[in-house]
Amino acid sequence: MAAANQDTIIPLSLLPNDSWGEIVAVEIMGPVKRRLLDLGLVPGTKIQFAFSSPLGDPRAYRVRGTLLALRANEAQSIMVRRSEQ
Repeated sequence: MAAANQDTIIPLSLLPNDSWGEIVAVEIMGPVKRRLLDLGLVPGTKIQFAFSSPLGDPRAYRVRGTLLALRANEAQSIMVRRSEQ
């Protein structure tokens, strides 16, 4: 059962607290996609939900040794597969 949960692809915005995921796709177009890719959010990259702001948006994620803040609409367009660190 646990393996099935890890194989499920979900939006980054639904990744639970302190969980890790592996980026599968960035499903947004235009300059925002280019900026996300430039920040290292490319398929195969490990990413972890760190914490959210007091109002819940934006949320902070650990990726490639740094913290990035992403708004919910950006995180919704990044598809991840749950994984272990």
